[in-house]
Amino acid sequence: MVEGIKDLEFQNECVDFLIQKTVAGDSKQVITIKAPTGAGKTIILIKYIDEYLNNTYGNVAFIWLCPGKGNLEEQSKEQMENVTPERDIRNLLYSLLTGFSAGSITFINWELVTKKGNNALKDGERQNLFDRIADAHKSGLEFVVIIDEEHANNTSKANDIINAFSAKNIIRVSATANKVNHQEYYEIPEDAVISEGLITRAIYVNEGVDEEKQITNDYDYLLDLADEKRKEIVENYKMIGSKVRPLVLIQFPAGQPETIQAVEEKLSSMGYTYDNGMVNIWMSDKKMISDDLTDLDGSPAFLLMKQAISTGWDCPRAKILVKLREGGSEDFQIQTIGRIRRMPEKKHYGLNILDFCYLYTLDTKYKEGMLSSMDKAYQLRRLFLKDEVKGFSLTKELRNLDYDGLGERETLLRVYDYFKNTYLLNGDKENNKVKLEGAGYNFAEETDSRVPKGIFRITEELAKQDAHRQIVMKTQINTHTHGIYLLHAIDEIKKVTGMQSQKVKAVMERMFRKGKNTKYKFLSLDTNAFYAFIINNTARLKMDFKQVTSQMNVQQSFVLRPKTDRFVIPEQEMYKYSEVKREQIFRLYAYWKYTTAFCTARTRSLPERLFERYCENNDGVKWFYKNGDAGQQYLSIVYIDGLQKQWLFYPDYIVQKENGETWLIETKGGEASGHSKNIDMQMGNKFLAFKRYAEEYGLKWGFVRDIDEQLYINNTEFVDDMSDEHWVAIEEEFG
Repeated sequence: MVEGIKDLEFQNECVDFLIQKTVAGDSKQVITIKAPTGAGKTIILIKYIDEYLNNTYGNVAFIWLCPGKGNLEEQSKEQMENVTPERDIRNLLYSLLTGFSAGSITFINWELVTKKGNNALKDGERQNLFDRIADAHKSGLEFVVIIDEEHANNTSKANDIINAFSAKNIIRVSATANKVNHQEYYEIPEDAVISEGLITRAIYVNEGVDEEKQITNDYDYLLDLADEKRKEIVENYKMIGSKVRPLVLIQFPAGQPETIQAVEEKLSSMGYTYDNGMVNIWMSDKKMISDDLTDLDGSPAFLLMKQAISTGWDCPRAKILVKLREGGSEDFQIQTIGRIRRMPEKKHYGLNILDFCYLYTLDTKYKEGMLSSMDKAYQLRRLFLKDEVKGFSLTKELRNLDYDGLGERETLLRVYDYFKNTYLLNGDKENNKVKLEGAGYNFAEETDSRVPKGIFRITEELAKQDAHRQIVMKTQINTHTHGIYLLHAIDEIKKVTGMQSQKVKAVMERMFRKGKNTKYKFLSLDTNAFYAFIINNTARLKMDFKQVTSQMNVQQSFVLRPKTDRFVIPEQEMYKYSEVKREQIFRLYAYWKYTTAFCTARTRSLPERLFERYCENNDGVKWFYKNGDAGQQYLSIVYIDGLQKQWLFYPDYIVQKENGETWLIETKGGEASGHSKNIDMQMGNKFLAFKRYAEEYGLKWGFVRDIDEQLYINNTEFVDDMSDEHWVAIEEEFG
């Protein structure tokens, strides 16, 4: 029996739903529960397991998987031991030593079974996890797998573990779950949790933020507001005779040393330090935690943290969250709000200041959850290679790291020529500014941020905020406080070019920043204006630099040849699939049991779907295989971009024909209503590299695109316009 737990109607209704679905023979395997933070999901799951074991006689063992961060599995295990002490409650080590048994509940930290080099999966003195699962299956034991904070380990390796259990039911629980057609779904309304006094009545966002004020330092401004609110809350707790001391959480997206130091210095100037116990820090590489941090009357007033603490950590006195920006454009993850929504004494006080929680942030974009599209659209299934395909091999190319593209001067010349020709720039700097402004470049020396302000009753309202609850904040850009923003902007450009950060910055300074050397100078911006120009125009600069790299190069012009290795098609593969109304086998696919469920709008692009169906119905095809998009196990070809940087691309398909020909096919977006659907700016460079590779290794090849659901192929001369004669119906060339 569950001891010492208050009965709450919304919890019992969720337990009843779980019992009904896991006992019924016709329910779907996966059951998703969306439970707001503070709803007591651990208690709900404990009650469910206890009631299931009390009222059924099935030969069932429960597996409770928890995120590794925050020691959540230990917290959940201890809680269950406290309220159901008679149950067979274990950790993973115990089940590995003794085996799984009916009625047992095994708590597993995800990192034990998914982290590289873990002991749980090694052969040795004790049987490994997969052996114990196999033994359990042989004995007729069934599993129910519970995945707590299920968004936290949504990876293929985690999926391998889940699949190994072949569970009767999989129960996924999260505050940010999505409804999926091929799963059972239950949502606990946030209102029900609020009504019971378990979480705050509302979230007050940016209280006191003044849109008339121009900010010079985000951190100083937000921390002053947060501390003022903390002191006000302290006085109100004292007024009602409560010992609760509110905690301010300060969240850094990446935990850059520069931003952490700036915040530490600001707090120190306010009288709060590590030495006097008022400040704690919880980062992956640095922890300084007081013993009483989570106590209701704990001494620390501020906790510095990263996003990682958003799951698996409970501190009900946390009342205020300050979310800082390190790059200027990060998304705010709504589930982080859960850290400040719990009512510390599980009741409302009748005072808004104590019954609300408080968020201070200048973030402009909000995401309700961290779930990938996998949870919304498709699942994973393992397939195995057919015998006739085993042994097939090709030569794959790898980047030669001894060659790193053009030098700084050559790079500058390419970028300079692009800007000069694209925007018709010359030596007249004022005129250049007018031309760039006309093309959409922003020359303001401040940033505008449209941020939310107001009272939001439930988190969904914050995720879907309307313009009426937004204000525009202006931040003056300066070198002292926005250096990290500049680095972030340069890093964004670096990602699309492959250039080193210093090279990107040097090229920009040469063209746009005031300096003695006037050659290649389009603008002569002072330091603050230069920072503002780069920060405010990051997206536009990225697009222009991508255009530079997309300029076509002669792909044979390697300074050093690419390295090579042998490629074989993997003997097993995890494939995405989604349920279809009428599932049919693809006879000619390289893997057994590949069906139309793997070839849907959720898992394949239109040209990919069209090509797979074309192959399946082509008498000249022996088998075909969809290559992976990235990774050392897949077929890769090296191509050179406009700055002579080496990149890898992965041809979409390998096709073996009955006549012995091997074809490599790359699919791209075609045309609709006369407009190109292709979004790959490097298509020309990839085309040339593909042509070079196929000629070198004696293979057939082609780029395939679609018009009106008809496929066309080109393997002669690159041209984007599909009305050109080089694009021919696929039957004419491929057969």
